[in-house]
Amino acid sequence: MVVIGFHASHEQIPPSALLRDVQGAEAAGFDAAMCSDHLSPWGVRQGESGYAWSWLAAALATTRMSFGVVTAPGQRYHPVVHAQAIATLGEMFPGRFWAALGSGEAMNEHVTGDPWPEKDVRNARLLESATVMRRLLAGEEVSHDGLIRVDRARVWSRPEVPPPFFAAAVSTQTARWAGSWADGFATVAQAPDVLRDVIDAYREGGGTGPLVLQVHVSFADTDAEAIALAKDQWPNGLVSPPEAWDFEQPEDFDRAVGDPDEAELRRAVLVDHDPRALAERVAELVDIGFDRVYLHHVGRDQADFLAASERSILPRLRELV
Repeated sequence: MVVIGFHASHEQIPPSALLRDVQGAEAAGFDAAMCSDHLSPWGVRQGESGYAWSWLAAALATTRMSFGVVTAPGQRYHPVVHAQAIATLGEMFPGRFWAALGSGEAMNEHVTGDPWPEKDVRNARLLESATVMRRLLAGEEVSHDGLIRVDRARVWSRPEVPPPFFAAAVSTQTARWAGSWADGFATVAQAPDVLRDVIDAYREGGGTGPLVLQVHVSFADTDAEAIALAKDQWPNGLVSPPEAWDFEQPEDFDRAVGDPDEAELRRAVLVDHDPRALAERVAELVDIGFDRVYLHHVGRDQADFLAASERSILPRLRELV
């Protein structure tokens, strides 16, 4: 059965309100949730960026759902600190937490003052970090000298079963590489043929784990309201790698987007005012081969979306997937 989840966007909603939203998502019938882990929002108008790890503890403690987080070890987070955070959540909430590891974006990582590496170096650093974190979660004392350095580290409080490490990626090249080491694969909605290629690449690389899809949606009473909301809150969806990896400030994204093209924005965000039609569009993407789908409504106010999800979107989506 396909897991249907709610994506909690720290970049747009204050953490106290986002906690209420995720509790509301559970009440509306969502099976699970996931969140971002950012220091900065994608644009100035989004205006928020709560700390994911303290929020996750509160969310797990006040709901019964499983939670995932998309996060980047290696620069802003030393992998030993990352492993300790993951171990603590895993021990407190057994079987309910997973992490999708990515190579990061400069907007969150440049604050350390360290140079921002090229993509191949970032991927190598990510793999070193994931390897170190797995060893720590297994109870080993770890020393390492490479792109990251670790001196006789040990994580003492650990879960019986370590949380899985998924890989977060959007390209076939990264997906194929991720298949060699990740417990699962998480990506964002793209054109159907691109998503098929990404899935195939992950499997060709040796990946056998679950496939996670995040879908950005903009839902409102009218099409005009829905597209206006997407233009205001999620024009950053039009900024593709490598620019999206290398910009350092929210203002950089705002300048790059300018006045967003409506047709392009509709390809980045599922814009709809009909809840059943929206569910059908999501189902078409899920049916490509995904095991889990997480819906991210790009509005800052989630109330109408959650009400529509309970009433129409989730029932119709479950019929289809």
